[in-house]
Amino acid sequence: MADELVRYGVTGGVATLTLDSPHNRNALSAQLRAELSAGLERAIADDEVRVIVLDHTGSVFCAGMDLKEARGASAKEQGVNDFPAILERIWTSPKPVVAKLAGPARAGGVGLVAAADIAVAAENATFAFTEVRIGVIPAIISVTVLPRLNARAAHELFLTGDTFDANRAAAIGLINAAVAADELDGAVQRYVASLTLGGPKALAATKELLQRGTAEGMAETFESLLATSARFFASDEGQEGIQAFAQKRKPNWVPQ
Repeated sequence: MADELVRYGVTGGVATLTLDSPHNRNALSAQLRAELSAGLERAIADDEVRVIVLDHTGSVFCAGMDLKEARGASAKEQGVNDFPAILERIWTSPKPVVAKLAGPARAGGVGLVAAADIAVAAENATFAFTEVRIGVIPAIISVTVLPRLNARAAHELFLTGDTFDANRAAAIGLINAAVAADELDGAVQRYVASLTLGGPKALAATKELLQRGTAEGMAETFESLLATSARFFASDEGQEGIQAFAQKRKPNWVPQ
């Protein structure tokens, strides 16, 4: 039996889903995605749960998709059909979701951060939309990320794939706050404490109010972009980029 990759616990009305796959930097493998989805449904269905916290073990919050599973797979075999549903569930959850980052987030991991209602990161955490550097595009995560970012920052960071720090992430709207590493737990607890003061039905209705214009049609948007994303992952350019990443070399489109 495979080890559990997402730990679930409830304390004082707060459900914590902890990504616990540090051996691959909490990459979004098929197993982790399935367990994260199940954990979200469990927390949302539990009347005792008021707030959901996304946490992680290890030094990395989430490195994005597990590229080992994408290597050599055709567009139909890419197998990430469940990831849009996870992002949509976080985005539309009637219970507030808080993301807690003690370390970096990349690609799909940034999509999780953007989907959360509140995100807090240690100042030493970094972010990047690395997709273009391996010959793919940030199609799926764009649905949750673009509503958060200002347009100039989105163009720069999506197109360059450059790494940026937590302070800039806060300045452009990706996260709510960047704090010293030793203050992260306290900052998250303060947000959680504030959220639990709200009435459950009022919080759910307020989330609907905030999402007006973004939640409608989200499933259809994801369906369209999923096909685009899979096509790029399976393309010659995408497979070359994934292979180059695994081999720690530059892909063949980069001047040598």
